[in-house]
Amino acid sequence: MSPRDPQATAALGELDLHLIGEGRHEQLWQVLGAHVKKGGTSFAVWAPNARSVSVVGDFNGWDGNAHPMQPAPSGGIWTAFVPGVGDGAFYQYLVHGADGIWRQKSDPLASWAEAPPATGSRVFSSQHVWQDDAWLAERSQRLAVNEPMSAYEMHLGSWKRHPDGSFWTYDELAADLPAYLADLGFTHVELMPVMQHPFGGSWGYHVTSYFAPDARFGDPDGFRRLVDALHQAGVGVILDWVPGHFATDEWALVRFDGTPLYEHPDPQRGWHPEWGSHIFDFGRREVRNFLFANALYWLEEFHADGLRVDGVASMLYLDYARNPGEWTPNQYGGHENLEAVQFLQELNATVYKRVPGVVTIAEESTSWPGVTAATSGGGLGFGFKWNMGWMHDSLGYLKRDPIHRAYHHGELTFALVYAYSENYVLPLSHDEVVHGKGSLPRKMPGDAWQQLANLRAYLAYMWAHPGKQLVFMGTEFAQMSEWAESRELDWWQLADPAHAGMQNMVRDLNRRYTEVPALWRQDNDPEGFAWIDANDAGHNTFSFVRRADGEPDLVCVTNFANTSHGFYRLGLPAVGAWTELLNTDAELYGGSGVGNLGVVTAEPATDLESRSPGGSPAYAVLTLPPLATLWLRAPAAAG
Repeated sequence: MSPRDPQATAALGELDLHLIGEGRHEQLWQVLGAHVKKGGTSFAVWAPNARSVSVVGDFNGWDGNAHPMQPAPSGGIWTAFVPGVGDGAFYQYLVHGADGIWRQKSDPLASWAEAPPATGSRVFSSQHVWQDDAWLAERSQRLAVNEPMSAYEMHLGSWKRHPDGSFWTYDELAADLPAYLADLGFTHVELMPVMQHPFGGSWGYHVTSYFAPDARFGDPDGFRRLVDALHQAGVGVILDWVPGHFATDEWALVRFDGTPLYEHPDPQRGWHPEWGSHIFDFGRREVRNFLFANALYWLEEFHADGLRVDGVASMLYLDYARNPGEWTPNQYGGHENLEAVQFLQELNATVYKRVPGVVTIAEESTSWPGVTAATSGGGLGFGFKWNMGWMHDSLGYLKRDPIHRAYHHGELTFALVYAYSENYVLPLSHDEVVHGKGSLPRKMPGDAWQQLANLRAYLAYMWAHPGKQLVFMGTEFAQMSEWAESRELDWWQLADPAHAGMQNMVRDLNRRYTEVPALWRQDNDPEGFAWIDANDAGHNTFSFVRRADGEPDLVCVTNFANTSHGFYRLGLPAVGAWTELLNTDAELYGGSGVGNLGVVTAEPATDLESRSPGGSPAYAVLTLPPLATLWLRAPAAAG
């Protein structure tokens, strides 16, 4: 693939103006913003209520009189061509607002922004030549819901740092991260927001430049090289994306032309009281266009494989984080934000139409129906939804001392009541290991060995549970300290065999997971799951079968008691020698080494009295290690 010809961009024709006016310009970034052309750079910005707009930059001494912009015939667009300006130039727009106030603004469509604390925009033309054609071709033929997905969520600024505390660049990350993730067997990496944001402590969730990769780590082509390297290593890239609200910085989107342009003018709809940020005006077609074009930009220009959409619940409800009297019902008297619903449906329909094989994932924490249902049937059209209920319930169970878990057995089984109402991702995200919540192992009861054993058993249970899975960086080696964005992960802990053992187990989890279609091919089909025993609270055990047509069954049995169970009778779907595919108590993983010597033999159950729970046609007597999960794979003939 050759890089985009800069001469072919930034020509605002009649069709462009028409599409912008209709709110349907799907490649908005090609005509707005700054684009290098022969002899200089063209600039175009949407500011329909401005009295005047000028381009200011290092090329004209930031003089607002040097390069005034001209209004286009329609659409509220202002344009200018500045001779002699090329890549790397610094610029902003000087906007004389409808309210009479002059404001110096960064470009909403800038493809490159200055690194904070600077606030300017920069001219940039990509020169990157992509090497991932084979990846994209294969991706276009896949349907994510029927594929394995094991995602590694990470924050670019705190994965690793230099000894002096400075950030790794995109290129340094590209040299190390793809091989690390491929070795551990993760199918995807999910990056916390990479869109430019001024305050690092927001982790990227308060965005100022939606079209610019974070300049803290390099230029936009540096980010392209990172994505390209991940694809060549066989790792998909999901980007955390924040269309629900934006940062309050005066030099960015706020009151861009002297009016509430991007934000809703009614504070009851345009201000987020919980996050202290502005909410987009989802009812304005140009704003919806800005957002769905931004989604397409990251998928098409940066080859991202998916978007995890942050804060969907906050978008869907007019009364989100508001008390009575602080919100106004919709036209039907309800609390649903109908304009946001329309936007999300339009977003998903457009993304899936234009970019086959990608996926959108909703962070949605309520019981809103049809989050992953098709837009044609009234659903929101997402590919997946984070299962926040599973996360809260399962962590609530695991935090308890094993002696009390029997009384809370249903906290783990309840997720199967609704497991097929949506297409789910099971998340153990950054939100669970920050702000005083402690690390995952520190949530577990007992001494250090028991904490790690609990976590090993929990992760293997999670990997076998219906739904895709996501864990935050550091989980793979059981980082004991809480995450902080201001420093790198505690890599030194890998010198401890217990933590190296956790990493070994996660590597084996991912490899066995991708090799066993029963664990993912029918994630969204009730036929792909059956309990063996959901009610053995007395032993703190859970056992179930995962299935895929034409493939050997996989049985998962977990013992969340801190004592082993010898001579444990387990129902199995078929007679024969079942392979102990995984045992989280293996010494290689830091466990005690209790197990079944790699094989469990199932005998026929000859009468109802001898059958195990669920009426299984076979049974085995085995040893369940303490605080451990076993994966048993059926004899090949039984598949």
